[in-house]
Amino acid sequence: MRRQRLVVMLKEPRPGRVKTRLGRDIGMTTSAWWFRHQSAALLKRLEDPRWDLFLAVAPDRAGLTSRVWPSHLPRVPQGSGDLGARMARQFLRMPPGPVCIIGADIPGITRARVSEAFRALGDHEAVFGPAPDGGFWLVGLKRSAPPPPSLFQNVRWSSEHALADSRATLPDAKIATVATLADVDTVADLARL
Repeated sequence: MRRQRLVVMLKEPRPGRVKTRLGRDIGMTTSAWWFRHQSAALLKRLEDPRWDLFLAVAPDRAGLTSRVWPSHLPRVPQGSGDLGARMARQFLRMPPGPVCIIGADIPGITRARVSEAFRALGDHEAVFGPAPDGGFWLVGLKRSAPPPPSLFQNVRWSSEHALADSRATLPDAKIATVATLADVDTVADLARL
């Protein structure tokens, strides 16, 4: 059986560079502090012998050398482009086997949720974890064949269409859906925690 890999998309937590919508509500320094502690707790929670955990970091150079993230976890640069281009790059660069990609701003992600997504890839080519706002907190591919060149192209990111548009870039794939989880973009999202 091929090894499972979980990729966490991370930005270095600098004020004004991460969680800027949240920062408009609570201040840029406070939102960066929240993201730093949220992502540190998430990484600790998600280390598991069932999968290899990778950090896809941005900005590329600073993220690869940052002392913010645990040094024992392998890091890869996100590279340039929109979110779709950066995620597609992770699917292409990982060694063979199933890959799931998540963001670091979803407090509800647990090992059980990740395991559920990898299990769904047993008899599906792709899996999505929807978010209430029309986006998604997880995307995974079995990768028994190369992803289509159209993967994540023409997706309306940061909109209620992001999930539907992303699914449409996998027209022939058998797609599973797992639990809906919310990310934190605004102070209202934070209050719901």
